[in-house]
Amino acid sequence: MTIAPNIPEILPATDTSATSETDQEFNWRNCWYPVTFIQDLPKNRPYSFSLYDEPLVLFRNNDGKLICLTDVCPHRAAKLSDGQIIDGKIECLYHGWQFGNGGECLHIPQLPADAKIPAKACVKSFLVTEKQGMVWMWAGEADIADENSIPTLPDLEKPGFVGSEKVSELPFDQGFFIEQVLDPAHIHISHHGSQGNRKNAQPLEMEILESSITGIKSRFRGTRNPNDFWRYLTFFAPNLVLLNFSIGEKGWVFGLALYSMPVGKNRCRVLTRSYRNFFGWKTKITPRWMIHLGQSKILEEDLPQVLGQQEYIERTKKSLKELYLPLKSSDTILLEYRKWLDRFGSSLPYYQGYATFKTGEKCGKIEKEDVSMARYYHHTQFCSSCSRAHKTAIRGKQTFVGVAIALAALAIITEDFTIKLLMVSVSLLSVGLAVVAEKLKIRFERSYSRH
Repeated sequence: MTIAPNIPEILPATDTSATSETDQEFNWRNCWYPVTFIQDLPKNRPYSFSLYDEPLVLFRNNDGKLICLTDVCPHRAAKLSDGQIIDGKIECLYHGWQFGNGGECLHIPQLPADAKIPAKACVKSFLVTEKQGMVWMWAGEADIADENSIPTLPDLEKPGFVGSEKVSELPFDQGFFIEQVLDPAHIHISHHGSQGNRKNAQPLEMEILESSITGIKSRFRGTRNPNDFWRYLTFFAPNLVLLNFSIGEKGWVFGLALYSMPVGKNRCRVLTRSYRNFFGWKTKITPRWMIHLGQSKILEEDLPQVLGQQEYIERTKKSLKELYLPLKSSDTILLEYRKWLDRFGSSLPYYQGYATFKTGEKCGKIEKEDVSMARYYHHTQFCSSCSRAHKTAIRGKQTFVGVAIALAALAIITEDFTIKLLMVSVSLLSVGLAVVAEKLKIRFERSYSRH
């Protein structure tokens, strides 16, 4: 079997028009940011999110077009996302002020009919678009935005490819997530039994193919097998890491796109999109929420390590150059990313490079979340499929418990033995189904734990 390398085709996410790299400055606002998958966007109500702790809100107008505004009412600083959509306008729940497509205030109930709406009664608007099943927002000035610079995946448009999508929100900075996914060496240890096998942990051959303001192209392979094939890891600044490889003889292609967005200090949103052109039947027949249960477990296997890592680094206030002991055979790619931040990260609100870092204004301690409900807060509430399945499990448990109690009561007062036996049997079956529904409900709420 011969393996053909497949460096992914993808559009750059940043402007590279400057004449030399030293003359370029990475501007984090002049970039497209992934908000959510369209199928996870709720209908007929506002959708709140944030970028670098800036609160934002999405809603659709009467034409079905997405609108993005700052999530703060200029009247008394209430959250617009707590309000409702009326005739394609977003209405603040506090006093009923309504805002249109460009953030202009269109109605104030408390204002006299002949009075003019104050000029300052408006909120900032942002350009937002839909592409390849995802919602994207442009954080800079709308007149310089180019939708062609959105990092799309050409393979998704080709026949025969099947993919799955998942959105999560993690309690650590975007930089630590990107470092984690640029680290293939941890897979066989941290994900032993799920994605890897610790017996396969080995030195890796790693190469940086290209590094510039637009990102990093790299590849890696194992060293035990001299015929091992190359896997390609590409970082497209500022928010996409793509793992990609192909099997030449069969024409099989696999890709894992990991989009991330800095929601705020110690928080990042991750949009995962895996795709392939082989064994697609399995993805097609498996419910999306069932796929997510397995994917959540893999994501949560790294959670304690990354949280502990970030907490220690922030507490010491030292650079990674002082704290890390990197190996060429495992850490080459992730170190290149940290050095990329040293070179281009100065404009970011906060970042952790290899030799430099910026803590930002909001650098409070990492909050310890309620472990018993962690998966619910990290994923289920953001996912339309898992949210529906979670609610169904809750209703199912309540229904089965009610049926079990009712049948047990009827069995007590029924004199016919055959009917009594049947009622008791169905009652016990309902108890069993209630237990199954409870276990399923818990899986949508609680994170995986090794202990």
